[in-house]
Amino acid sequence: MASGFAAWLRSPAAREYFFSTHFWGPVANWGLPLAALSDLVNKDEEFISGTMTTALAAYSMVFMRFAWQVQPRNYLLFACHATNATAQTLNDIRFVRYWYMGGRDAKLKEQSKNGLTEAGAKIEEAGAQVKGKVVEAVEAARKSASK
Repeated sequence: MASGFAAWLRSPAAREYFFSTHFWGPVANWGLPLAALSDLVNKDEEFISGTMTTALAAYSMVFMRFAWQVQPRNYLLFACHATNATAQTLNDIRFVRYWYMGGRDAKLKEQSKNGLTEAGAKIEEAGAQVKGKVVEAVEAARKSASK
């Protein structure tokens, strides 16, 4: 199998394929699914555009059908658009959950809870520092009064 593939790579048919739009179109198009996957992992739901994400998912679904119908079938283009449609749909689900199903409220509640916890910790730390300073001042006053 590997030797057959290696022989095909050296053939004129391989050169014809690798220098065609049937190959380079999908390769160039892989930027869309890679960006969608990056958004899926790194982007906060607050910054996802529901309109654009839905449009890109629909676009990829249309071109998945095109990649399947064109002769010869373009499996690379199909895989590219299947990946993009899946990632954009997942981003759309994240968007809907955040803005319409209480995700934003839960996140804000969690942030305020964390903020209060952090503020309480800072207040306790400041109180401990003040207490330490007061104790030092009282001890200094006792020493100066005993002299």
